[in-house]
Amino acid sequence: MEVRTIRAGFQQALRYCKPAPRTLCLRLARPYATTSSDSTTSSSLSSTRQFPNFKGLEGRSSQAAEEELQEEEGGYEEDGDTSAPLGTYRVVPASPSYFTALPRFTDDLLRLEDLLRRHAVLPTLPPGEQPRVLWLTYTQYTMSNTEPIRKASYAKLLKTLHRLNQIHPALIPEEVSAELERYKRAVQPSENQAKPLLVDAWGRSRAVGRRKTSHAVVWCVEGEGEVKVNGRSLSEMFGRLHDRESAVWPLKSTGRLGLYNVWAIVKGGGTTGQAEAMTLGLAKALMAHEPGLKPVLRRAGCVTRDTREVERKKAGKLKARKMPAWVKR
Repeated sequence: MEVRTIRAGFQQALRYCKPAPRTLCLRLARPYATTSSDSTTSSSLSSTRQFPNFKGLEGRSSQAAEEELQEEEGGYEEDGDTSAPLGTYRVVPASPSYFTALPRFTDDLLRLEDLLRRHAVLPTLPPGEQPRVLWLTYTQYTMSNTEPIRKASYAKLLKTLHRLNQIHPALIPEEVSAELERYKRAVQPSENQAKPLLVDAWGRSRAVGRRKTSHAVVWCVEGEGEVKVNGRSLSEMFGRLHDRESAVWPLKSTGRLGLYNVWAIVKGGGTTGQAEAMTLGLAKALMAHEPGLKPVLRRAGCVTRDTREVERKKAGKLKARKMPAWVKR
């Protein structure tokens, strides 16, 4: 909050409009019905406060009125002097949005709309060519703002941000760039690059794969085609033929089945989830040795992780979505 002084002319007008004391008003309104009432009334009237004639504010500058008021009050300065009367100060909000329901959000939205109004004539990039930016999510913004903002209101703010982001990067003003930085996430798509998988000094590559609730860590090294999972062979680890084929599918689809030795540690889930988690990890480890195999592995479905999971059962249903048989009576 900011504290300012009331203008001198307004202070003088308030002082002239100050009513007389209550006791004096009662005495004048209801005099005592005695023989000495005339003397009492005359004495009361003689003690009545005499106000000077108010000449008005016309013909006087604000500086002259302020100097006159300072002489009457004994003189004071505005910058921190506590000798000024308390009635001459008023609290001024830091922003006009203080009187709205969401002052911080209103300030943000008005500031962005003002930038857009002043720079709307700048050339913009064609649709789809503007820089890709990850803005703050609704939850992140409300947590930093600490105000109950509606999602529709935040969508309006995001729409303004998208429009400002379309300005050509070579012509975008510095104030617009600084304002856009306030609404960006800490990690952007251009900066969030996966660490490249490398081959260590012993010729091993390490990768991680996941499927449902299963987790697999796979090491791959050039060798004779041996495969060990949790220290056991494929046939001992996976009883189903389909699971054994899934585990070594990256090697089989690229024709590298007898050229690499594989050691894997799998945890969690069932045999199908463990085998498919090993598929993803083995594909990543194989690409560390031969990056040129990525298109082949992508066509074989070994590069992209399968994010599907079992849907939870709901109350009142037999399974996740199955409802019990409806009976009329």
